[in-house]
Amino acid sequence: MKYNLDHCIGNKLRRLSRIVDGHFRSGLKDFNITENQMTILFLLHSMGTVDQGIIGKKLVLERSSISRNINVLLRNGYVSKNSEYRPQVFLTEQGIELVHQLIPLWETVMDNVILEIGDEGVEMINKLEKKLL
Repeated sequence: MKYNLDHCIGNKLRRLSRIVDGHFRSGLKDFNITENQMTILFLLHSMGTVDQGIIGKKLVLERSSISRNINVLLRNGYVSKNSEYRPQVFLTEQGIELVHQLIPLWETVMDNVILEIGDEGVEMINKLEKKLL
């Protein structure tokens, strides 16, 4: 075999993602949302009204994952859609309030993760993302 299974880049990236997600998950349980839902809310907060397909492209998420998460956010009153065909999604007032509540949690988790990996770790992640996107 050419590579040792312990050296699988995909496995290492998924493990790192689960570790970082765990930091967010512990704080998000009080808000009853997932990391992906928080990311969608943050994207909508920064971009405004967005075509649902663009959300998937920006976040590199599959269509089914985007639809599932948007439907949960719709049911909870955090987002709204302007149509069913090629829907554009936007934050409701309740969604905007939630984002404002989530920002301090997100900043705390970011501070803690950056403290763990250091500026060099952040720089490596940014370089890797730039190469792969």
